[in-house]
Amino acid sequence: MADSPRDTSLSSLPLAALVACHECDLLMRKPLIKDGESAECPRCGYELFRRRHHVFKRSLALVLTALLLYLPANFLPIMQLNLLGQRSQDTVWSGVIGLYESGMQGIAVVVFLCSMAVPLLKLLCQLLVLLSIRLDLGHSYGLLLYRIFHHLREWGMLEVYLMGILVSMVKLMDLADLSLGVGLFCFVALLLVQVWLELTMSPQQIWEALAEGDAHARD
Repeated sequence: MADSPRDTSLSSLPLAALVACHECDLLMRKPLIKDGESAECPRCGYELFRRRHHVFKRSLALVLTALLLYLPANFLPIMQLNLLGQRSQDTVWSGVIGLYESGMQGIAVVVFLCSMAVPLLKLLCQLLVLLSIRLDLGHSYGLLLYRIFHHLREWGMLEVYLMGILVSMVKLMDLADLSLGVGLFCFVALLLVQVWLELTMSPQQIWEALAEGDAHARD
């Protein structure tokens, strides 16, 4: 539990020793916690941050796993459709090309950005940030990349694209012979790995590691 701001004069503390609650905006002294512990706001009970075990190693392993799943998830067949003797295989990339060639260039660009480009950029930013911490170099660039990652978070919408795929599959089941492809399982696995990564990669610990490394580099 975070300490109450009445315990000390906040005006005499440096900014690095302070933290504000994201829910009620209470400004308080940053609590010192150990691995496995969490800090909560004394006013509203919101979890300020949690210090996780081996966060950098686990996050790096998950990022590499997600990058390995990226290509098969986007370029292997998601489903195979057999309609009136005609057999077709659809992938995420072929869906983007199909939208573009059918005259819906704007929608094709949005789908490409949200389902392919932005998720890849997010993973690359996370990889470079973790490597910066792991190798103890380029922390100033790591800070910049982590800021970019947080701006990109709202644009990667794999779960929305997955829901669209599932809805289309349900509608096509009564019209044609439909079978699932390897790409769909890779796509679902990629989505689950990214969710797991979001839960594992503690922002507080990442920011602290980058800031400390950048401060040491400047000294």
